[in-house]
Amino acid sequence: MKTGLDRLLADPALRRPLAGRRVALLAHPASLTRDLTHALDALATLPDLALSAAFGPQHGLRGDKQDNMVESPDYRDPRHGIPVFSLYGGVRRPTDAMMATFDVLLVDLQDLGCRIYTFITTLRYVLEAAARHGKTVWVLDRPNPAGRPVEGLTLRPGWESFVGAGPLPMRHGLTMGELARWFVATLRLDVDCQVIAMDGWQPDAAPGHGWPLGERSWINPSPNAPNLWMARAYAGTVMLEGTTLSEGRGTTRPLELFGAPSETGFDAQALIAGMRALAPHWLAGCALRECWFEPTFHKHAGKLCHGVQIHVEDPAHYDHAAFRPWRLQALAFKALRRLRPDYPLWRDFPYEYERDRLAIDLINGSPLLREWVDDPAAQPGDLDALAGADEAAWAAVRRSVLLY
Repeated sequence: MKTGLDRLLADPALRRPLAGRRVALLAHPASLTRDLTHALDALATLPDLALSAAFGPQHGLRGDKQDNMVESPDYRDPRHGIPVFSLYGGVRRPTDAMMATFDVLLVDLQDLGCRIYTFITTLRYVLEAAARHGKTVWVLDRPNPAGRPVEGLTLRPGWESFVGAGPLPMRHGLTMGELARWFVATLRLDVDCQVIAMDGWQPDAAPGHGWPLGERSWINPSPNAPNLWMARAYAGTVMLEGTTLSEGRGTTRPLELFGAPSETGFDAQALIAGMRALAPHWLAGCALRECWFEPTFHKHAGKLCHGVQIHVEDPAHYDHAAFRPWRLQALAFKALRRLRPDYPLWRDFPYEYERDRLAIDLINGSPLLREWVDDPAAQPGDLDALAGADEAAWAAVRRSVLLY
């Protein structure tokens, strides 16, 4: 399997349209070649390509910031002497001055296949800026490690944010190149956008089911994305960011587990039993394990937490088609609300530059999930009906932008 970056580096004919043009790169720590060279360093070795600038998304070009709303500064790259502009600092959309530094922008970002991941929003913003400034964008495509399954509610109009780039479901099943094609079509952008497609990507092939397991090293695209198992669970566990429950930040398995100190009233054993009683079919395709963990930072730091780990790494437990992480995590919230109606579940705090709307609603692109959890009369079938309609509609919409 070859990524778009590897193909561009290997084929001078692919690069020929870049001759005589100023080229910028938007990348992050996982923007690596097969031999683990960073994209910026690899492109800089090409005599037929003139690098004029670079851009970093959330967490930075090389990877310098740990948490949300921790900004990266602009700087000059000490190795290549070009300006590096932060798109997660003073601005999140590129300025006119930034756009003036290049003719063609190469976008090489490893995504996790989830709407909440901010690299998707950054892709939208640079495409919109390129359309305004008459610039060209090439997306160097990479695998979607979560594969092709679709799940979750579609973002509702008016709920766009930095963690909600448009009317996508939580788990969209597209690559970054395919997302670029969808943005161009949906937003009716007049922009020269090309995708350097992957060669040999098989999104349905086991055991990776989207990630070329055994062929490519896993490099964290963000600090708390340490492995493929996290990527599989992320479309559900990311919702924990909008709650008072720990999502495992401050442990070695972030976003694969969740929990809280026992004194808060959280009981993992009772929760798992409640989930099985409510909607056992929503737990298919994985194994749940009661566990204990103590975060070293972030929520409940230094406190022993009772928790649940979602296991999707063992082929004996994991069923790619059956596993539905968004429903599983929604079910955990519902079971907790049934066990402890007064549990202070929803966290009210500034989230990705939004201060007037609850984080759980921003994450889900509407209040619908939270309202379902909090309604004592609402049943699993009610959420299933809402999400099922959205998922079917998206499966039809995305067909026109698929490349693989």
